[in-house]
Amino acid sequence: MSRLSGRALAAAALAALLVACGGPGVTTGSSVSTPSASARPPAKSGKPVSAVGRSTPVELRIPAIGVDTPVMKLGLAADGSVQVPPIAAHDRAGWYEHSPTPGRTGPSVILGHVTVGAYGDGVFRRLGELHRGEKIVTRLENGTAAVFAVTDVRTVSKAHFPSDEVYGNVNRPELRLITCGGKRTGDGYLDNVIVFAVLSSAGP
Repeated sequence: MSRLSGRALAAAALAALLVACGGPGVTTGSSVSTPSASARPPAKSGKPVSAVGRSTPVELRIPAIGVDTPVMKLGLAADGSVQVPPIAAHDRAGWYEHSPTPGRTGPSVILGHVTVGAYGDGVFRRLGELHRGEKIVTRLENGTAAVFAVTDVRTVSKAHFPSDEVYGNVNRPELRLITCGGKRTGDGYLDNVIVFAVLSSAGP
């Protein structure tokens, strides 16, 4: 089984509090959210599919909501928080490089903005509209496509972010897409939108 550990887990959980708000003056924080007591696990889906070889994601497509974006690599910032994609006109999603690559066993994590400041809507602006069973395609650097099926879509309070469910142990290839959502207050949003998905197929 694969999971984020130690500093990488803490940084990822912190990033979920900060990522994808896209307004001016977005800053990092110092606290990590804890799982909600009422959070429920994502639904199981279909027959397990074998994990694919490790390869960095370079493209993400979500046909149901019109997403077709390059994927950049995100590491850790100097303060230990996860980097987020830059606020830019040509918004992109970003894969957290301390999570498994898509199609490997474990929770692969991709972050994106819901808004990008003066540039308007972000690449994940419609993430909360996804439904169970809809397709997410990650194209990998080695030419393989790892295809996932949505198992759950949740909007959760940032104060009760379910870190263990998002970043914890899983025994199959899974995907997490994360952005901001809910009510906007000042420069940020009160909630996160989290999409859970499981590998459904892989190939050229």
